[in-house]
Amino acid sequence: MTPIKSPVNTETGALLSVEDEAGTNQARAKEGMGGLAKGLAIIEAFGADTRRMTVSDAAHLADLSRPAARRCLLTLVDLGYLAHDGKFFTPLPRMLRLGGAYLSTSSLSQIAQPLLASARDKLQESVSLAVLDEGYAVFIARAEAVHIVSTGVKLGGRLPAYCSATGRVLLGGLPEQQARAHLESVPMKRFTDRTVANLDGVLNAIRRAAEDGYAISDEELEIGMSAMAVPVRNSAGQIEAALSVSVFSGRVNLETLRENFLPTLLETAGRLQRSL
Repeated sequence: MTPIKSPVNTETGALLSVEDEAGTNQARAKEGMGGLAKGLAIIEAFGADTRRMTVSDAAHLADLSRPAARRCLLTLVDLGYLAHDGKFFTPLPRMLRLGGAYLSTSSLSQIAQPLLASARDKLQESVSLAVLDEGYAVFIARAEAVHIVSTGVKLGGRLPAYCSATGRVLLGGLPEQQARAHLESVPMKRFTDRTVANLDGVLNAIRRAAEDGYAISDEELEIGMSAMAVPVRNSAGQIEAALSVSVFSGRVNLETLRENFLPTLLETAGRLQRSL
């Protein structure tokens, strides 16, 4: 376990007292740019369920006043990140630059891409890599299979951790007390009649994923769609990411996932781990 170090004054090297540390944190907070934080909150509010928004929507989703939300939205329009038709604000392609900054500098996603492509070619299904971010599984790399109808998961997309195979694998990497605290802090809703959306049920699913070495979400997010995920560990043995495949239930059943898909996912995760 990494020891907890006392805070140090970077100028003198002396240990800081609790009072000094609090003062330092307050000073940093005062130096922060409130306007930037508000704009980023609005940007993060866009997603698969929020493809466009009004000023009122932005104020509600980002917890801002209407005037502040309007100023932020209009600034984003001026900068080319949003379009405005007089009522609704919608993202423009320039928004991709924000996510691209992470993807283009992340060694994990770069190393994973050819391995995902190889697994995709073998399984003939889309294969993705995700990390945990504030209760969501966020997809940082993906190899898309060509089908008439896709599974809907996109690069940069987010899925609720509690009811997705990827999320349960990632939550399994946390101490149970931390995972429980997270689950108690998020509203769990049922997307289908198969969604496990209660604390004990989700914790049991996370424990089972940790014991089995994989997780399956069977039509919990959308009827007709299933997913399987396995962990990707770093050199210290900690779960760094989750490797997953999403399929339509009518095309691939659970038995096929376990017997035919799981070995390929585990092999790919192992190759990725050895590259980290």
